[in-house]
Amino acid sequence: MEQTRRADARYQIGAGKVEELARMVEETGAQKVIFDNQLRTLQTYNLAKATHVEVIDRFQLILEIFTQRATTTEAQLQIQLATLQNELKHAKEKVRLAKMKEQPGFMGLGAYEAEVYREAIKRQVQTILKKLAKIREKRVLHRERRTELGFLSISLAGYTSAGKSTLFNALTEETAQVAKSLFTTLSTTTRMVEFSKRKFLLTDTVGFIDRLPISLIEAFHSTLEETIYSDLIILVLDLSEPIETIQKKNSICNETISRLGASGIPTITALNKIDLLDEAETKAKLEILKDQIRNPILISAKRKTNLQALKQEILRILETYIQAQFSVPLTNKTMPFISWVHEKTDIKKEYFTNDSVQVVFEAAPEMVEQVRRKVEDLHGKFQTNPKIQ
Repeated sequence: MEQTRRADARYQIGAGKVEELARMVEETGAQKVIFDNQLRTLQTYNLAKATHVEVIDRFQLILEIFTQRATTTEAQLQIQLATLQNELKHAKEKVRLAKMKEQPGFMGLGAYEAEVYREAIKRQVQTILKKLAKIREKRVLHRERRTELGFLSISLAGYTSAGKSTLFNALTEETAQVAKSLFTTLSTTTRMVEFSKRKFLLTDTVGFIDRLPISLIEAFHSTLEETIYSDLIILVLDLSEPIETIQKKNSICNETISRLGASGIPTITALNKIDLLDEAETKAKLEILKDQIRNPILISAKRKTNLQALKQEILRILETYIQAQFSVPLTNKTMPFISWVHEKTDIKKEYFTNDSVQVVFEAAPEMVEQVRRKVEDLHGKFQTNPKIQ
């Protein structure tokens, strides 16, 4: 059901549409109503009262799917955190409405006073944050250990169901869970891979989605940050989808990568599922996409087609990257410059002192040269191949 109009304060949709929705629920025997729009607590309550079934919005739906998919302790804790933080925002109003009359989705709250209920949620949130902090400490130690051993890391990223886990299995000969359903992977899996006698660490990450609520990005930050600290991102797109869908998902993925602070990391775009297309359609789509994507490689992860070409592109990019270091004095021009460096390069280390900032980064030779010129304009010091302390 769709309606184009200003959002109604009571129901989100108009009163006439609510009656139509209630009839639809009764005729179909539906057990739940799902809104793509974000619903306020009062709207959810009024809709549940009118339809006599539970009503949820897009955020709650994603949480329900996440809950079904979570298998690791970390993923389960992160979902609990997102759920509780969402509940905290609506707790006071839910308690008030629950006391008036129980409705689907509003049961079991009447015994709590609003503040008591809120404090109980806050305590649970703090407990989960402490547990996640311990897990994150272990992750940081593992990452530091990998850095000491000198292994470069590669992250698989992309829209949910693009085929990341299938590609992960093909490159590592592992058996990570693969399914057509959404969000099969909710936690990272890292394995050693070897191309042309060079060893790398390959990580499978959680899939992106359009309009992923910021609270979910925050809740999954410790998982998603594996993307930030990688040396290369393989962005997987499903080439078998309509071209408009591919373009939209590519844009969403790049926006999410940017929000994570990983836009400066070199990227290969793996155009997956070419086994579902004929040669003419593949060429036509590639021609449309070539100016919108970075370093495209046509592959079929399922059939293991063109994986050698993908490996060669990985080696080409990682072997040409240069590590460099600079320090610049702190002026009103410094922070805009540092923000630009974060966007354009892969930052390895960053130190602030009272009067300067020192940065160690990696980038393609032409980008390193751009940084060097800007550092000189800011009267800073620059060197390549520094020793990281």
